[in-house]
Amino acid sequence: MGERGLTEGERERYRRQWVLPEVGEAGQRRLKAGSALIVGVGGLGSPIALYLAAAGVGRIGLVDADTVDVANLQRQVLYTTEDLGRSKLRIAHDRLCALNPHVEIELHEERFDGDSAQRLAHRYDVLVDGTDSLRTRCTLSDASVALRIPYVYGAVAGFVGQASTFVPGRGPCYRCVFPQSPPGEHAPGSQAMGVLGTVAGVIGCIEATETIKLLTAIGSPLIGRLLLVDALTLRFEEVRIERQPTCRSCGEASEARAKGGAY
Repeated sequence: MGERGLTEGERERYRRQWVLPEVGEAGQRRLKAGSALIVGVGGLGSPIALYLAAAGVGRIGLVDADTVDVANLQRQVLYTTEDLGRSKLRIAHDRLCALNPHVEIELHEERFDGDSAQRLAHRYDVLVDGTDSLRTRCTLSDASVALRIPYVYGAVAGFVGQASTFVPGRGPCYRCVFPQSPPGEHAPGSQAMGVLGTVAGVIGCIEATETIKLLTAIGSPLIGRLLLVDALTLRFEEVRIERQPTCRSCGEASEARAKGGAY
């Protein structure tokens, strides 16, 4: 991830960001040279994509194969009523390019699964969770561990949400905390339980912030910490999480298999 210089237009656009001492112009150049793959462009993915594009992340990949449904509009802020029935990715591309023409938006209109995960993921610096599928999260985690790419996690249901950051070699992986891949496709999340749209916005913004911190190497990411948010009481709590030696993905046995070339 080599740094690239800023144009005068970019310097002016991002001025309120790079004047922060922690970011600086060097940090803004790192954002421009950086890349992130957002898997799922719905309630979480919408604010993630908007804020990463606005911040100047140079290359943003979007993975989604859905079209806009009226039930999406309560929380998926990239879309409008006029977009019903249209491809989410095509709309997202146009909106993000209109927001910031300096960033490159790459579209992957397919499912993120065992067949596509590593093929899509290896080209990016950070993997970002915008999905509501437990199975897809397990696939994201496995790709993160195999390719040694950081994975920024978020989930919402009802009035609650959670977020964490998993960096291979620096803490636990997702499967250390949630070890089992579910038999079904989707978690009992927004479709089954409902979700307050603003909760998706809060968690999505936290994920975008974590991604920016990783790309600029500033602050303390949520490594080894699971952040819990309760919107009804507006309480934020933090739970320590640790790497599990028996983890099927990043544990000692899996490391031994990887060194033997049989990951």
